[in-house]
Amino acid sequence: MEPIENRVAQGDIEVYNLADLWDDRPITEFDISAFLADGLMLKEKEFRAEVEAHDWSQYEDEHVALYCSTDAIVPTWGYMLIATELRDVAQSTTFGRADDLRREYYTAALDAEDWSAYADTPVVVKGCGDDVVPEMAYVRATQKLQDVAQKLMYGEPCSSVPLWRRPQETSSPDAEAVGVKKPDLPTPNA
Repeated sequence: MEPIENRVAQGDIEVYNLADLWDDRPITEFDISAFLADGLMLKEKEFRAEVEAHDWSQYEDEHVALYCSTDAIVPTWGYMLIATELRDVAQSTTFGRADDLRREYYTAALDAEDWSAYADTPVVVKGCGDDVVPEMAYVRATQKLQDVAQKLMYGEPCSSVPLWRRPQETSSPDAEAVGVKKPDLPTPNA
C-alpha cells in the first residue's frame, strides 16, 4: 500500500488569512453622552472640564470608537477635542461604533499590504467565521488579489469554493502565425 500524500500541502496554493491582520487589541466604544448636560446638550465650559478630568490612560493601546448614544446634536469639535486626548494613548481612534473601527482598520491594513507575494499564484482566502473580520475586508481583499493572483478561492485549501480565475491570454484573430503564409483572399467590391 502506498503512503498517503497530502497533495494540498505540497501544492503551490497560497493561503491569505484576513484574521492575521488584526492586532488583537481591545476595542472600546466611548459614549460621550456622559460629558453632556442631561446627556443631550454640549455646554462648552462643562464639556471641556469633563474631558480634562477624565482618566484617558485607561485606553492605552486600545482602539477607541467615539459615539453618542443620545439624540444630542454634538458639534464636530467635541469629538475632535476627545481625539486630541487619545492621540498618544490609544492605538487608534475613530468616530462610530466598533464595527466602524474594524472597517477603518481593515481598509488601512489592506491598502498597506504587499500583494506581490501572491503574484501569479492560486490563492485561498481563508474563511473561518472570525467575528473580528468585517465582510468588507473579504470584498476588498478579493479586489486586491485579482490584480496579482492567478486564481482566487474561498475557504480552506482542502475544500475551497472557486471564485475567479485570470483569463487565459489569447491571440487576436488578426495575428499572423509564425511560418504560415496568409492566403490571398479577394477583397469585397474589388
